[in-house]
Amino acid sequence: MSENLYSFKAINLKGEEVLMDKYKGKLVLIVNIASKCGFTPQLKGLESLYKKYKDKGFVVLAFPCNQFANQEPGDSQSIHETCHINYGVTFPVFSKIKVNGKEAHPLYKHLKSKKVSKIGPRINWNFTKFLVDRNGEVIKRFEPNISPEKIDKYIEENNFLS
Repeated sequence: MSENLYSFKAINLKGEEVLMDKYKGKLVLIVNIASKCGFTPQLKGLESLYKKYKDKGFVVLAFPCNQFANQEPGDSQSIHETCHINYGVTFPVFSKIKVNGKEAHPLYKHLKSKKVSKIGPRINWNFTKFLVDRNGEVIKRFEPNISPEKIDKYIEENNFLS
């Protein structure tokens, strides 16, 4: 059996292990986030997207990462405060991970192997997003400058939630 989203697990901000098969049958948007990034305001757009579609089987999964210009230096508590208090995030946020290099989280190694950017598989910055279909397969990669609003249009145009 080949690997897909459901083959992986991650630790949430509470320190609990979460099996990704919990999201079986959902359309999933996975994003590496950072609280001190110019793209951090995208958290509001991601939350809007989540609220708009969560009842139709959509979820956003956020993975904080400090590999880009030290833009996520905080611990789980400060990440929680940034996401939940400052931006009203209600979608799942996981503990800080690495997305590049030998220590990259296995899920991110998988995502990057399935969809590469124009310059290769490496994650180039915070707020790179991967859309995963209801079967756990990666179907699209969105670079950081692609807003949640543009992703919304992509989801609608392709009828992923109908």
